[in-house]
Amino acid sequence: MKKFEVIEHTADIGIKAYGKDLAELFINAAYGMASLITDLEKVNPKDSEDISLEAENKEELLVSWLNEIIYLSASQRMLFSKFEVSEIDEKHLKAKIFGEELDITRHKIETEFKAATYHRLKISNSTLPEGVLQAEIIFDI
Repeated sequence: MKKFEVIEHTADIGIKAYGKDLAELFINAAYGMASLITDLEKVNPKDSEDISLEAENKEELLVSWLNEIIYLSASQRMLFSKFEVSEIDEKHLKAKIFGEELDITRHKIETEFKAATYHRLKISNSTLPEGVLQAEIIFDI
């Protein structure tokens, strides 16, 4: 099963992420977004940040998750390349993200994100093998 794919959008950029459960779906969405920011092979996951979020539903939780990663990346000048979800249900998430401080001699920023959006956002069963979840997310760049 593929983790994610990039989708075209007129002014912005998006991804479709896949997972066998919500945890894997959220992790793969984070990988998809992070891979559009920079080459993840060059990001050493030596530092970590804990994330704990509450939301009204799984779609809102997904947007909050991705926006928290964008916020931490911008506010702390960090790039993240590893994502772990320790607890998740439709309204709650606990996770740890790993990365390192931006080093312009080693890291090239490909895309800068303003936010994950609710435009065309949906989490559903995919047309892939049964039981696989799919999320479509558009990012404001």
